[in-house]
Amino acid sequence: MDIYQKRRRGKILLLTIAILIGVSSLVYTSWLTEKMAGEERKKVELWAAATQEFIDVGIEITSPEMELLNTKFLNFLNLIIEQNTTIPIIIIEKDSIFNTDANIKYNPERRLEVLKNELEKMKEANDPIPIKLSEENVLMLYYRESSILRNLRYYPYIQLFVIVIFIIVAYFAFHATQKAEQNQVWVGMSKETAHQLGTPISSLMAWIEILKLQNVEQSLIEEFEKDIERLERITERFSKIGSKPELHPANVIGALSSTVKYLKSRSSDKVIFNTRFNENEAIEVPLNIALFSWVIENICKNAIDAMSNHGTITIDVKTKEEQVFIDITDTGKGVPKSQFTTIFQPGFSTKKRGWGLGLSLARRIIENYHNGKIFIKWSEVGKGTTFRIILGNGK
Repeated sequence: MDIYQKRRRGKILLLTIAILIGVSSLVYTSWLTEKMAGEERKKVELWAAATQEFIDVGIEITSPEMELLNTKFLNFLNLIIEQNTTIPIIIIEKDSIFNTDANIKYNPERRLEVLKNELEKMKEANDPIPIKLSEENVLMLYYRESSILRNLRYYPYIQLFVIVIFIIVAYFAFHATQKAEQNQVWVGMSKETAHQLGTPISSLMAWIEILKLQNVEQSLIEEFEKDIERLERITERFSKIGSKPELHPANVIGALSSTVKYLKSRSSDKVIFNTRFNENEAIEVPLNIALFSWVIENICKNAIDAMSNHGTITIDVKTKEEQVFIDITDTGKGVPKSQFTTIFQPGFSTKKRGWGLGLSLARRIIENYHNGKIFIKWSEVGKGTTFRIILGNGK
């Protein structure tokens, strides 16, 4: 549980940092664009003032000095007007005849149509600036933001999109790396466990042969042999975790019946196994019986723990089209909905003992090895849980 919580907190922290970066960028860019919009307004007002002064300059020239002064002034005003190379501008008269436009690209044949569309956009974007030629003649200057400023407004959203893509890629990369590491740990642990069990099993088999020579009661020897057979089966299961197991057509009903029979012999009399299937029926599916039985045992043992060794475990088998549905229901303490998925995570456990790998391995066996599905179909705290296993019948 602690391992899972640490991983989850790490992911939440990464997401929070990314969101803060994105929001900060959005706020800062919004502030910067407003500043730039104000500067562009001042620039347009200066452009309008220069245009008005250019028009108002007196035509009469009384001396060479005045002519030179007017020429320099006109050149200066013209320079101000020419400096606007980014802000789209339209100047109109009262009767809406277009007088001047700047920084608007159009085909000469479509000039009027394009300028009308641009004018509508400008009226929505900013208040016009009047250019007073006389009391009766006032021009109106309309403008809208430059392409640079418009692009700057979109920049934080593009940045947020890039951050989201980065988080998604990083998440999947992290998940793939974590899964690969888990696989290596599982394989190594399984192989080592199988190897370590081999030696004591061989010794126990030798001791049984010695006991047979000592005229020990046959029933005791048979029980010992059953336990050794059980250990051999466990060793076989661990040895198959590291590689893709072979699947063979097998009777899933027979596998369930033998597993339930074993569990009954190793469980309290207060645990009732209710099997809702015909033991004489044959439903063939591609199976690795040793690993499939391990999954059933694992789920049932978890159910027994959840019921505190007192309750009912119901196993129901149904077929539909090309699939077999196996429902295992207990009357235990139940699982909160928030844990329906996380319960299959490696390291997740509500018990003080164990490594929290049982259900994770069960999911690996069913989904990776048998191309099936395993999930919590139903659970209610204080009432019980239903695990569903779906297998294909191979047809």
